[in-house]
Amino acid sequence: MTTVQQHSSMKKVAVGMSGGVDSTMAACLLKRQGFEVTGITMQIWDGSVSLPINEGRSGCYGPGEAQDIEALKTLTARLGIPYKVIPLAEEYRHEVLDYFRREYLAGHTPNPCVICNWKLKFGFLLDKARATGITFDKFATGHYARMDVDPANGRCRLKRGRDAAKDQSYFLYHLNQHQLRQLTFPLGDMTKTQVKALAGELGLADLAARPESQDFIECKYYTALFAGHDIRPGPIVDLAGRVLGEHQGIIHFTIGQRKGLGLSGTKEPLYVVKIDGPSNTITVGGYESLFSNRLQATDINWIAFDALTAPLQVKAKIRHQHREADATVTPDPQNSQAATVVFDQSQMSIAPGQAVVFYQDDLVLGGGTIA
Repeated sequence: MTTVQQHSSMKKVAVGMSGGVDSTMAACLLKRQGFEVTGITMQIWDGSVSLPINEGRSGCYGPGEAQDIEALKTLTARLGIPYKVIPLAEEYRHEVLDYFRREYLAGHTPNPCVICNWKLKFGFLLDKARATGITFDKFATGHYARMDVDPANGRCRLKRGRDAAKDQSYFLYHLNQHQLRQLTFPLGDMTKTQVKALAGELGLADLAARPESQDFIECKYYTALFAGHDIRPGPIVDLAGRVLGEHQGIIHFTIGQRKGLGLSGTKEPLYVVKIDGPSNTITVGGYESLFSNRLQATDINWIAFDALTAPLQVKAKIRHQHREADATVTPDPQNSQAATVVFDQSQMSIAPGQAVVFYQDDLVLGGGTIA
């Protein structure tokens, strides 16, 4: 059973709760281990975006949040722990939604989960919770990730979760040392199967049976987040610049996309290989044009050390579900937050805006944004 003995001096733990089985079991484990547990939840929905109703979808952002919060009030009462809702709608709107729109309109593929974890869940949420009078020594979540302290230098180290199929360390690469020192991940050494089994033992099998949602918003398409004037038709061109057709807005496309291009009569299947925001142009090419062995990374955050000073062999992931690949990261001598990543073998659909995260075995070295 996972314990938090490495934090034996702490007494009070706040747990970020969503109402799902993972965060609930994190709270239960900590309570069982004798800690004073308080559940806290971000309230981010404010009705400022008009989302379609009755789609039957769940997600982080949408009107269904009110129902989730009511359910959490009942759940935390059942668990016997205090519970507090922390209003963060304005912060979410500025830091996550505005970022998401800005990146898509630039022709990039944004990763809202990384930004939300870094700036909201492990930033504003903790600051605002303390400002309301909630006291806690550590903050816990249901993430499948692990953390420890390097005995040689006292530096916090982020590691993959024990369950490789559920590991969420990719989304946490941007956390800094100050943030990591406040955290604990009770489920890091557990598998999802073990977590669900524990829920059954505690009489919470209904949570374990609930379908999981990884959706960003409570609707199928992101169009609802954009103003009408942001979605403009533009050209679809081939690699030589010849116009093949017209798209109805770059926000409908991602790198590697094949379906929905509206092109017919081509000699070979075509895929999106580039999205140019300033010119509002989609470039398509054959399957082989999706592959590249290098990328530029910016806004790099290193966790395992302060800065990269020489080329380093790593395992790199360019998407959460991407199979990590051998690569060499070479620092930019002019910019400590930039680097060139060269893969041993070409990778498919490297998408600007997505995160590239660097690993050595289970250790998360750091990561950055694909330029």
